[in-house]
Amino acid sequence: MSSEGTCGYVAIIGRPNVGKSTLLNHLLGQKLSITSRKPQTTRHRLLGIKTEGNTQIIYVDTPGLHQGKHNAMNRYLNRAATNSLVGVDVIVWLVEALQWTGEDNYVLEALAQCAVPVILGVNKIDKLSDKKALLPYLQEVAIKRDFVDVFPISAQKGQNLVELEAKISRLLPINTFLFPEDQFTDRTERFLAAEIIREKLVRRLGAELPYRLTVEIEHFSSETNLTHISAIIWVERKGQKPIVIGKKGQMLKAIGEEARKDMEMMVGCKVFLQLWVKIKQGWCDDERALRQLGYSDL
Repeated sequence: MSSEGTCGYVAIIGRPNVGKSTLLNHLLGQKLSITSRKPQTTRHRLLGIKTEGNTQIIYVDTPGLHQGKHNAMNRYLNRAATNSLVGVDVIVWLVEALQWTGEDNYVLEALAQCAVPVILGVNKIDKLSDKKALLPYLQEVAIKRDFVDVFPISAQKGQNLVELEAKISRLLPINTFLFPEDQFTDRTERFLAAEIIREKLVRRLGAELPYRLTVEIEHFSSETNLTHISAIIWVERKGQKPIVIGKKGQMLKAIGEEARKDMEMMVGCKVFLQLWVKIKQGWCDDERALRQLGYSDL
């Protein structure tokens, strides 16, 4: 690891479905965080590490801060997000262009006690039909707190991300690198495999069901040219199980095929994947069950 350079932690925070994971993936230049059009896809604090030259940026992807529906899972998500602000050097707060909501105010309150530099990223500018409305909106949100800078961006298209990252780099402290230069996350392949499966579930299933299921890797082992993975998809109720499996098992088969392809890209060899759907009654409002399933920030 380098003996000197600039290095630090950068939290990416915002309400659900504002594009935090998409931003992280684009900044890293590779996919790490799972994404979907549904809110609260991200459930865990996740580090994405980018090392270039004498700079190492450790991005912290966080669950979306949100109000309402305060079961154990939602409390966990908010706690994971706010805990991610502790010890960081820079915060990138992501909001959506022309779409300020009550949950953005909720994030603003959470940032009130943060003394580190905060950059405001105004995302999804590529989706604006009226570009003239952007400047007044930027002026309006820029006065909500003391930002070190405000960037209109598109995480999806990559607009203004080079400038955003250059600003981040200038704000980082002089420090030795905290991770090896070739490491890009703190998470294991086992964890990432579970996230890949969950992404396929979120994208394929209806609006509510993805929030009532989780994935647990039961077995993960690698041979020379083959990786064996066995995973359990946990649902809350008996009636949810046939939805995940689908008619004649077609839904589960499609999810497995899509997940296996992504896993093979991740591990660099063939993957033998087995999926099982099981019921754990009321798991997402049971803090003990959440801890058993890997939600460890409780």
